[in-house]
Amino acid sequence: MSMFSTGILVLTSPLHILPLRIAPVLSSAAERVERTLYVHLQPGLNLGSGSQPRPVFIPPVVDLSTLISRLYSNAADVCGHLDVRVLLTNVRSQSTASGGTTIQTSPFPTPQSLSHSPEVVLTDFALQDPGQSHQVTQCLQRYTGRCYVCSPSLRSVLLHQQPVSLQDEEEGVKEKAEPMETYSDVVVGGTFDRLHGAHKTLLNISCLLADKRFLIGVCDQAMLKRKVLKELVQPYALRVEKLREFLQDIRPSLEVEIVPLDDPYGVSVVDPLLQCIVVSEETRKGGEAVNKKRIENGLPALVLHEIQLLKDAHHTETEEEKISSSSLRSRLLGTLLAPPQDTSHLPPLPYVIGLTGGSGSGKSSIAKRLETLGAVRIDCDKLGHEVYQPGTAAYHRVLEEFGSDLLNDDKTINRRALGRKVFGNQERLKALTNIVWPEIALLVKERIRNAREEGKQVCVVDAAVLLEAGWTDMVHEIWVTVIPEEEAVSRITERDGVNTDDALRRLQSQWSNAKQVEHANVVLSTLWEPEVTQKQVLKAWNLLQKRIQQRQEGQ
Repeated sequence: MSMFSTGILVLTSPLHILPLRIAPVLSSAAERVERTLYVHLQPGLNLGSGSQPRPVFIPPVVDLSTLISRLYSNAADVCGHLDVRVLLTNVRSQSTASGGTTIQTSPFPTPQSLSHSPEVVLTDFALQDPGQSHQVTQCLQRYTGRCYVCSPSLRSVLLHQQPVSLQDEEEGVKEKAEPMETYSDVVVGGTFDRLHGAHKTLLNISCLLADKRFLIGVCDQAMLKRKVLKELVQPYALRVEKLREFLQDIRPSLEVEIVPLDDPYGVSVVDPLLQCIVVSEETRKGGEAVNKKRIENGLPALVLHEIQLLKDAHHTETEEEKISSSSLRSRLLGTLLAPPQDTSHLPPLPYVIGLTGGSGSGKSSIAKRLETLGAVRIDCDKLGHEVYQPGTAAYHRVLEEFGSDLLNDDKTINRRALGRKVFGNQERLKALTNIVWPEIALLVKERIRNAREEGKQVCVVDAAVLLEAGWTDMVHEIWVTVIPEEEAVSRITERDGVNTDDALRRLQSQWSNAKQVEHANVVLSTLWEPEVTQKQVLKAWNLLQKRIQQRQEGQ
């Protein structure tokens, strides 16, 4: 069975029947398509009549809205790896059709270009006569080519399915042919991180409701502060780019305006042209707050159009029951987020992981877990103590630079006194790190060399200053542990007996989580229960073993 990167699924069943059929149809489509699946709705399309059918407009009715929600929900369950997009170019309300000076009779005066060119077209059309198969596939190809710009070698596939019985029809979704109310200007707000089925449902239904303009507020930095794993939220520019691509595919005729959202209201409380805001049951109160502000500003309240949240059939006990970006971000923990840099200057074994993270992040607990799985742990904190020992090169250079008044009675360096000399003085601190960090690096290299001689497969360099010290050239991959600042403060105050201000100062003197994650190949978090951390570490370890094996097979 041939697989295709991008496909387009032409659905011909009546709208009120499709919710019963869509899950098996999507499952069948997923056996043919591996990346992007576009869905084109043309209820009643007859591909077996002998004459070539033409695309026609369909009205935005309640059944269409119901189908879109069901389709994205089923897609998340049965083909979550696919980027499914329901196309709405051929959906038009009567008010839109009669509002212009020239009436467009065909949804596709010219074939529409899509972000990804379809290589295969599939359909749920039920053959009455098996002998018609060739005729129907040819008809399907011509129909699709009239609507969209497809690959020159477009293939067509009829999806075999069980027919829906009359009894199932009666027990299924009742037909609701009443039209949806539409509005000239519609607004939504959100983070739109890693577009998923719930986002797509919101965007598709908003596009159904909007006749002219669709305004989207996208959360910027100020609105991300309380997001779970905010360090893994895609950059604003990338989220906007993905939104534009999706909307250009599904409704290219719509005027789309995307603006940054720096507070919960944004332009929704000052734009006089807006008529409708689309919310979920979770964000309805936010919509009501927008209306309160609009009335205070002398503007009419917006119609609140509420959509249902999509349930996540694959959620774990630490994730939300609904499909959400925070759950998707948590699933990234332990996986390879970015390919490793070129490490051809390093011996292939032992494979060296540089593990770092802010104070209180649980970095060392993760290092110990990796050690129990078979890694050699190189604790840079301990090596830091070694380089200060009497007789070492760093010992003599520190005394030359900072004075012999640092010595204890036993001739060891009083590191508290040394800390006071460099505290708050970047120049003096740099003088100290210029002495100490290279010496620690030499010891790390020695420990890695020892591990190689012992035939060890993996080393973990547990180093809080891995990135600041520039030690990345010693490691094959960089793993970063993150937790929210407030949790880090709580852990530091409890662990070290310092006050909140001192804990905050310590964190602010280090690289931020976001800056560290920019350099990370793998990210981990100890925010949840120890069992959750253990599962993360085990996942990361197992994926690492596969990468090492693939690397060895490729050499």
